[in-house]
Amino acid sequence: MQGHMAVIVALGAFLMTLAGGWTAQRVTDRRHLVLGLAGGLMLGVVGLDLLPEAMHAAGDEVFGVPLALLLFVGGFLVAHCVERLLAVRQASHGGRNGDGGDSHGYVHGGAPDDHGGRVPQVGLTAAAAMVGHSLADGVALGAAFQVGGGMGVAVALAVITHDFADGFNTYTLTRLYGNARRKALMMLFADAVAPVVGAASTLLFTLPEEPLGAYLGFFGGVLLYLAAAEILPEAHHKHPALSTLMCTVGGVAGIWLVVGLAD
Repeated sequence: MQGHMAVIVALGAFLMTLAGGWTAQRVTDRRHLVLGLAGGLMLGVVGLDLLPEAMHAAGDEVFGVPLALLLFVGGFLVAHCVERLLAVRQASHGGRNGDGGDSHGYVHGGAPDDHGGRVPQVGLTAAAAMVGHSLADGVALGAAFQVGGGMGVAVALAVITHDFADGFNTYTLTRLYGNARRKALMMLFADAVAPVVGAASTLLFTLPEEPLGAYLGFFGGVLLYLAAAEILPEAHHKHPALSTLMCTVGGVAGIWLVVGLAD
């Protein structure tokens, strides 16, 4: 019965993910505010949710440093290296021509090279990582209901609220890197289905805590790189406004509130 409750809650997360993506899609004329908020949400999820959870779950230290933090730094560096390698490869092939991106897309402010060398594959990879996170959310949800008591309800509240942010970020990330709207919607739908699949999987098996913690640490590093090196600079590039900054702070505060309520 507890497992079935997890799947029902995951269906709520499915709807919230779609709502987040729909919101991101509707506010394209306020792109700098959308990106500012997305950066804040990602920063909040990493610092206030993923890292504490990873530190708790991953356990052991390696040469005096918690494994989760090593993987966190590793995730940041891997994201940086992958993006640089793709950017170099793109430049050596003569720029963005023929890459399948939108020529009049959400991220273009008019100039055809507005991405500053951004590669669509990076956006798709980042969105795929978000899908992986949502899958882990679903597994965590199912595991919490396996534990029983108030744990399931607390995690349910956190997952459903986070998935609004996940849907928002998945759509925004995919479009930020110049992918067509159709691809962004496909990634959004995959992100919405992921927690349902994750929760349903726990009807069949129980996931060990340590691998989940290690994954969350690594994913946190990737997400922080995207927020700090890509999304926030882009948000302030043409609109260094106080309103953009307030959206970022508001995103962090919103995640803090969710984490606090969940606890």
